[in-house]
Amino acid sequence: QGRASDLLYSGRSMSADEGLAWGFFNRLSDQVLELSIQTAKDLAAGPTFAHGMTKKMLHQEWNVGVDEAIEMEAQAQAICMQTKDFQRAFEAFAAKKKPQFEGN
Repeated sequence: QGRASDLLYSGRSMSADEGLAWGFFNRLSDQVLELSIQTAKDLAAGPTFAHGMTKKMLHQEWNVGVDEAIEMEAQAQAICMQTKDFQRAFEAFAAKKKPQFEGN
């Protein structure tokens, strides 16, 4: 909030490097389309059920206290651990291989 206030009150522009350093952006790239396509492919190849749960938890935990957020995370983890993708990930980890997720 302090950094946003600085920009809003001063009216100055933030450089891309400053935005990256401040955490406003995850990364900078001159190859935006290529990076976006690769990121989408990486997400699609990952544990999509877990990604969905993560998105849901990020949204829901925004407005709760720490104790409630920890409990919500424990419940979410327990749900994710019941999926076949979790089993695939565990077996791949044990075998030191890359898991092949199927979204279930």
